[in-house]
Amino acid sequence: MITSNKDNGNNLPHAQQLPDEPDAPKPSFSEVSVPPPPNPRDYITDPKKDTAALTPDTLFPEKSMVIDKRSYPRMTTAATDDCTAGTHGALGSVLKHNGCKKLLRATYSKDGVAVTVGVAVFDSKNAAFKVKDANKPSLAPLAGGGVGAFCEGTACTMYTNATGRYAYFTIAGNLDGSAVTKASTKALQIGRDGGRYAYNRIWQRGTDQAAKAARAQS
Repeated sequence: MITSNKDNGNNLPHAQQLPDEPDAPKPSFSEVSVPPPPNPRDYITDPKKDTAALTPDTLFPEKSMVIDKRSYPRMTTAATDDCTAGTHGALGSVLKHNGCKKLLRATYSKDGVAVTVGVAVFDSKNAAFKVKDANKPSLAPLAGGGVGAFCEGTACTMYTNATGRYAYFTIAGNLDGSAVTKASTKALQIGRDGGRYAYNRIWQRGTDQAAKAARAQS
């Protein structure tokens, strides 16, 4: 009897049926929206948000006013709720008419010139810009800290502007009592720098409060 080990394929085991490949996972998205970062301008415009302490120490904290590479030592500061008390001429009535809440001043001096920077705060941006548009920049110079009276009875350089709910002013002149002219480069420069510094300090106030709010969101 002849046997054969030849396999004709009929006896092979059936291949196991593999399970269907699972569906690829679908991406999921959180429905929680991330709020936009706080805007510093909101914090110098809206009195409900602009709640940080406002004093000479918080508004003018540095010992020197530094603009670019120019540095001027801070000599003295002052603040008053009677905004007319820190002004001359028509500025006081303009501040009062528009509801000035507080006037803060700081004086900086170097090389025979000085500038007083003034910042007035209001309940609204509209009020601050009305003061700017009135263009009555007769801020009273602030003596003290080694700086004597200046800009009294002589020509000085003055400036006014506004940002947010703040109006800001400068008055700058020569400490020897001489008039400021087009040739008075030091007095003109410290006056311009005072205006830039006032703006920078107000904006920094908004930036600091916005950063604090952002940390609270995280």
